[in-house]
Amino acid sequence: MSVLTIPYGKQSINKADVEAVIKVLQSDWLTQGPAIEKFEQTVASYCGTQYAVAVSNATAALHLACLAAGLGEGDSLWTSPNTFVASANCGLYCGAKIDFIDIDASTYNMSIHALSQKLQEADKEKKLPNVIIPVHFAGQSCEMEKIKKLADAYNITIIEDASHAIGGMYKGKKIGSCTFSDMTVFSFHPVKIITSGEGGMILTNRQELYEKLVCLRTHGITRNPEFMQQESPGAWYYEQVDLGFNYRMTDIQAALGNSQMLRIDEFIARRHYLADRYNCLLQALPIQLPRQQMDTYSAWHLYVIRLRLSEINKTRREVFVEMRQVGINVNVHYIPVHTQPYYVKLGFKCGDYPESERYYQETITLPLYYDLTEQEQDYVIKVLKEVLQ
Repeated sequence: MSVLTIPYGKQSINKADVEAVIKVLQSDWLTQGPAIEKFEQTVASYCGTQYAVAVSNATAALHLACLAAGLGEGDSLWTSPNTFVASANCGLYCGAKIDFIDIDASTYNMSIHALSQKLQEADKEKKLPNVIIPVHFAGQSCEMEKIKKLADAYNITIIEDASHAIGGMYKGKKIGSCTFSDMTVFSFHPVKIITSGEGGMILTNRQELYEKLVCLRTHGITRNPEFMQQESPGAWYYEQVDLGFNYRMTDIQAALGNSQMLRIDEFIARRHYLADRYNCLLQALPIQLPRQQMDTYSAWHLYVIRLRLSEINKTRREVFVEMRQVGINVNVHYIPVHTQPYYVKLGFKCGDYPESERYYQETITLPLYYDLTEQEQDYVIKVLKEVLQ
């Protein structure tokens, strides 16, 4: 008898998605074609942003955003320890130094109090960051208005890592509107809200950043006469004006992304329905449920709980293993970045960011995705109750 397998996250692909990809495969353009521009325009319009630049993945998006912001050797980037390593690595790629801001105990996003304190100390020491990357963990926006007010006081660039958060809202505006930031980054990995297979996107309202991003995405090459050093001798001519990268998205990926965007509100609504069911049916357990701020509308990329370990007779590892043994592939998001061996070699250590570390010791991510059925969710809840008894 096979064991039912329920992943923590999963893409939802329908017939229209398949047909959209086939249409591109049968066209003249597999890359650098019209599907990419259409995808960019669709996402920009949905979020209420001026410009969007599609790239190969969200890590590439973060890297390009940092470069467009002018981050380089001797500069500094601050982000959250409770994130995937890419949120910090992007700064290292540019030669910058990395530091972290501990998380809020209830939202698991960047703590405004910790950020304010650290900025005051850094200002006294003349070690202010050039870039701050708030991470919208699990799909819920950080307190961006407060972060922007703090950053503006010190002339710091803000790049929102919204890899979890397309479709979410903050203060009545779509995440990605860049109302409180210079740039916003999305991820289209298969476990995210929508997918393009792999893929990412940078959004901005600033034309000079957009032009820089477009150039850096394709080797630093331009065909725009406005940016060339010499007069163009013909249509074949191009110039490399910067050291860029091959971070392009294909039309195949963009076609899938475009098709997925047609269902994004449906995806978000379903995730909210399932999250509400969890909130209702898990209340009596010795766990802390995820808290939502009043002025946010989460994209609900992840549903994370915290175990009240003092009230149960098991470790987090034991709960994790027992859930997985019966086919429920729970996960853990995230191992604090500063505790990774590479970052320990840079001088970080356990104890540096205690709230992130406490959260990590207690957290488990339960399955949440569009195609998760109520019956499967009930099974997850039933098993979790049994395991925690």
